[in-house]
Amino acid sequence: MAIWIPSLAERQGTRASALVDAIREDIAAGLLKAGDRLPPQRQLADALGLAPQTVMRAYAEATRRGYVRGEVGRGTYVCPSGNQVSQHGEATLSRSEQGPIDFSQNLPLPGESAQALVETLADLARAGGCSDYLDHQQTDAGLRHRQAAANWISTLGLRADAQNVVLTNGAQQGIFAALLALLRPGDVLLTEAMTYAPLPMLAQHLGVRLVGLPMDEEGIVPDALESACRQYKPKALYLTPTLQTPTTATMGEDRRKRIACAAQTHDLVIVEDDVFGFLPPARPLPLAAFASERTIFVTSLSKSVAPGLRVGFVLAPNERISAVRSAVNLSSWMPPPLMMEIAARWIEGGVASALNASQRVHAARRQSIARNALEGLDYRADPHGLHLWVSLPDHWEADTFVAEAEHKGVLLRPARAFLTLGTRAPSAVRLSLSHEASDARAAHGLRVISDLIKTSARDDFVV
Repeated sequence: MAIWIPSLAERQGTRASALVDAIREDIAAGLLKAGDRLPPQRQLADALGLAPQTVMRAYAEATRRGYVRGEVGRGTYVCPSGNQVSQHGEATLSRSEQGPIDFSQNLPLPGESAQALVETLADLARAGGCSDYLDHQQTDAGLRHRQAAANWISTLGLRADAQNVVLTNGAQQGIFAALLALLRPGDVLLTEAMTYAPLPMLAQHLGVRLVGLPMDEEGIVPDALESACRQYKPKALYLTPTLQTPTTATMGEDRRKRIACAAQTHDLVIVEDDVFGFLPPARPLPLAAFASERTIFVTSLSKSVAPGLRVGFVLAPNERISAVRSAVNLSSWMPPPLMMEIAARWIEGGVASALNASQRVHAARRQSIARNALEGLDYRADPHGLHLWVSLPDHWEADTFVAEAEHKGVLLRPARAFLTLGTRAPSAVRLSLSHEASDARAAHGLRVISDLIKTSARDDFVV
């Protein structure tokens, strides 16, 4: 056959993914047949104007999917079964085993959720009525889903009623809805000095003033909260009391009681972000347990069960539930019924609990790998958490360190990414352990970070 040179000009996505799609589609169309040899990587890269590494990644992904096979010393060939590839290809969002080691995204592993999804979808197909999951749900159609959410939240020790639950497309929508329901332009919102990265932008869009509070090893300092309440007369407090990101801090029960007491004294509404709350096997009660009538509690399944299960739950007191529900409806009329049905079935059948337990095992294993690789360094961690907070020595500035780490093939997030406006960023980085699918890649990346911390910044690498 003539040398195969596909056209990538009109294709979406990265050039590597576009090349994989071209291989798949040309096999399906019969333009590439079993046994056909693909061009050498460098030759194809030159023809398409791509970097050789891009073609290498595409060939590796096509090999993983079973479209082609590589033979040492001979080249890359279309597999015998390749011409049976579906025109639609496979649904794959698999995390790459190529390219930079990514410690920048705080996502859990999919784990065993794929097999659970296969079984659940098969059950739904056998049960019939699939058209219901593609329809517009009526007002009370999600009651069973809300009841499942209430049952899930109740395992944390909270009293949760389905009538006080709002379903969302993940925790971020729930947080935004809570703030939208509580705040008006010009209001003051308190939070941690180092906080959830999107929060400053959310505050800016809402026209509210965001004030960061000093923190210690348990999170925000109660005396600082009291002082800020007297000075700013805030309307709300947003915080993550369990496995706070980026610092990993978890408040003890006494600290939570003091925060709840301050909220009561100063008529402050709390937005409690508990997305990591299901990871520790033993943890203090949520803040909402100590201030139920003035706390909007937000959680999701994406950090504790499966990252792609974009299902969030908001538990709000009676006087706030209507406003929160209306705020959610401003950004989406309803969460996808199919996604909610999967979540409800997993909660009801114990699958969610089993997957949550699997995430705990995975997190503990990665934390053990980190302890070995970072021994002797200054960092904070929780044995059940998904991330680390690494303090840098005086000779490193965080942005420079992140840039140098990227140069060495490891992606991180600097303290600046979590900074509340008006506060000073410490010389530290957040390192997320669970995004990488391979323990070996995670361990290698940790060793790179450890070695880099112990060296001095290059004179020619200043950000």
